[in-house]
Amino acid sequence: MILGGVMHFICLMKSHAAYGRYVDTSGSSMMVPARLAWFLQELPALLVPLILMLTTDGNNGTGRHLMLWTFCLHHFQRSCIYSLLTNGRPYPLNIMLLGMVFCSINGFLQAHYLLHCATYHNTWFSEACLLAGLIIFFIGMGINIHSDHILRSLRKPGEISYKIPRGGLFEYVSGANFFGEIVEWLGYAVATWSLPTFAFAFFTICFIGPRAYHHHR
Repeated sequence: MILGGVMHFICLMKSHAAYGRYVDTSGSSMMVPARLAWFLQELPALLVPLILMLTTDGNNGTGRHLMLWTFCLHHFQRSCIYSLLTNGRPYPLNIMLLGMVFCSINGFLQAHYLLHCATYHNTWFSEACLLAGLIIFFIGMGINIHSDHILRSLRKPGEISYKIPRGGLFEYVSGANFFGEIVEWLGYAVATWSLPTFAFAFFTICFIGPRAYHHHR
């Protein structure tokens, strides 16, 4: 995942990921309605951890479940709430399928680590990294959800044009929604303090960081 992040960063600084405002609707790619695409793309990152939790024997500990449910909370919001509210452009089928593959792999990686590899002691709940990480996570999630709301409010029903957003953290950064998601996963990585979660946070920065840069330009 770390190597994939580096490769994506190099490629995406030179070109755009072909979805959203950068999608070529005149091409021959099959298109999927945005709401369906977001639902199907994000769903594996919610279902795979839930399936692993249901099929894992024994008591896996409150700490492991706490962090895994935190991970699932984000993807529940993205797949079951954000997908119903979004009014974006149709999504290329190939991009959606790649997103589903990534979410499946990442969902398995995070869940497998937390359920089968991670060890948290009883004193872990009072450690600063957990408390600070969860606070950062929920601040980032709040920024992400609020920024998405601002972006949706720019469009009237049926509109797909893009406008410069105002308000919230958009007064300070061009991609406040991306910033919120980066903060969110950095907080998650701090709370779990593990290589798999830091790898995912790093990949997130490498993937949506260049997108925010292109939006700013």
